[in-house]
Amino acid sequence: MKLWTLTTFLTVSILTFSGCVATSPKPKGVVDSTLPIVTLTDHGVFTDMKAVGFEWNSVMADSRVEGIYVYKKEVNSKDKANKFYDTIENRFVTHYLDSNVKPQTEYSYVFKTYTKNAESVPSREIFAKTLPALQSVSWIHVLQEMPRSAKILWRPHTNEIVQNYIIERKTLADDKWKELAVVKGRLNAEYIDKGLKDSHVYKYRIRSVTYNDITSAPSKEVKVLTKALPASVENIVASTDLAKKIILTWEKTRIKDFTTYNVYKASSIDGSYNLVKSTKNTEFIDNVDKDGQDYFYRVSVVDTDALESRNDEKSIHGKTLTRPVTPSLVGVKMIGDNIEINWKSTDPRVKSFVVEKVRKKSWVDSQTEEFVDIRGKVFVDTKIEPKMTYYYKVYSVDAYSIRSEASMEVKFTTKANQGKVVPVKKHSVQSPKKTIEEKSVVIPMDDFSMSDL
Repeated sequence: MKLWTLTTFLTVSILTFSGCVATSPKPKGVVDSTLPIVTLTDHGVFTDMKAVGFEWNSVMADSRVEGIYVYKKEVNSKDKANKFYDTIENRFVTHYLDSNVKPQTEYSYVFKTYTKNAESVPSREIFAKTLPALQSVSWIHVLQEMPRSAKILWRPHTNEIVQNYIIERKTLADDKWKELAVVKGRLNAEYIDKGLKDSHVYKYRIRSVTYNDITSAPSKEVKVLTKALPASVENIVASTDLAKKIILTWEKTRIKDFTTYNVYKASSIDGSYNLVKSTKNTEFIDNVDKDGQDYFYRVSVVDTDALESRNDEKSIHGKTLTRPVTPSLVGVKMIGDNIEINWKSTDPRVKSFVVEKVRKKSWVDSQTEEFVDIRGKVFVDTKIEPKMTYYYKVYSVDAYSIRSEASMEVKFTTKANQGKVVPVKKHSVQSPKKTIEEKSVVIPMDDFSMSDL
């Protein structure tokens, strides 16, 4: 009933009196004791947290009265006497509202009627104490270690005049609280703050707001620590000696809410890393077409909340198996009607050699042959014709059939009395696969320059 009465009073006061303006009359200092004195009604004082209201008996019967002067002071201030505060410019008004007050503070008021030239004897001094500030919610709680978010819970305010809640937030680095959000509705009891930093501390508190914009004192503050990122992957190893592939392995994560590993790949250590695989295994096989190809890798852990561990602190280098060492040609010579080529190779990976032969009679007449699986370091070509130019290259081959780069090309041109004339006929070229064991002294030929090797 008291709440209804005060609400009604405030509404009436606002409608009947709009406050002092710059042109309002001010006290003249002349007292007329015949003017009516303001007397309050039996329940003529109303107080709220931020307002004091008054109701008095009408003075409109005296037509001399033009209005009422209001005097005011804060009881605990240094002021000894009430000072002129406001003017009510209508003798028919019987209510007055002062909204320029602080919660839980006592004030003193005096009223005087006035005419054009004088004012009445002051009313009795009236004391009014505003209500204590509205308290905020009685209970507040926040859930810990949520992923990049915080859930704030509270018990709805028991005072039915509460309409909204102001959520305030600050970090350990902030000096002041910042308004985060306004939650409408007294019975609402939670708010989720999103977009927060990982493993970061935040503080929250709540202010309650009434229907007439009275804001409560802040609630107690609560502190939250957001969820940390998963621990980084450890002991990542990438192969550097496998043919046509790179195998990446790492240690199994210890986090309980693990979902997957993400593997990233770049062509340079400071290049752009792209996601190439999401896997639950602790191994990734990267099939690569090129020999001796370099790549760089990073691996991260993802948990059930889609939080991903850091992976930008360390890049792992992987490489496919390089080509075998190119053989070094030593010499070429004629032995009877055959051409013998020999070379050197010190690479222990080499299992065999390939000789590429080009027969060139003219610029438009040439033929290429390959002789594979040569186990020794000497090749004897028995298909030699007179007055013909031949070009030879040698390749090393390892156990994975990876070829080296070609050796220096050697050129040999036969004379009219060298080689055998081959009858002209079409035939298929066969690649001999025999091991040549014969060795001979290297004799450089006229068309073969050792300085070119």
